[in-house]
Amino acid sequence: MSDVLTELAAVLEARKQADPNESYVASLYAGGVDKILKKIGEEATEVVMAGKDGEVAAIVAETADLWFHSMVLLCHQGIGLEAVLDELASRFGLSGLEEKASRS
Repeated sequence: MSDVLTELAAVLEARKQADPNESYVASLYAGGVDKILKKIGEEATEVVMAGKDGEVAAIVAETADLWFHSMVLLCHQGIGLEAVLDELASRFGLSGLEEKASRS
């Protein structure tokens, strides 16, 4: 499963060199972090709306959009996919309540 994410991360990295007039991702990078964050906010809202409607196909599609734009942010900030995967892995065996309490 993570092969798709790894391949996408490589494409997103390559798009840093692309012309913003010819690449959607390059146009996001050119707009800076604020443009990327705005897209993430829009996509997160669409996930919430799809979840509220309960339509599986819409939930999947909107979640894919949210993941995609979150990965654009990671790449823009120079954060590798492994950092997020490692963070998720570190939470195994820890209850959600304990994990949340450890952040304070």
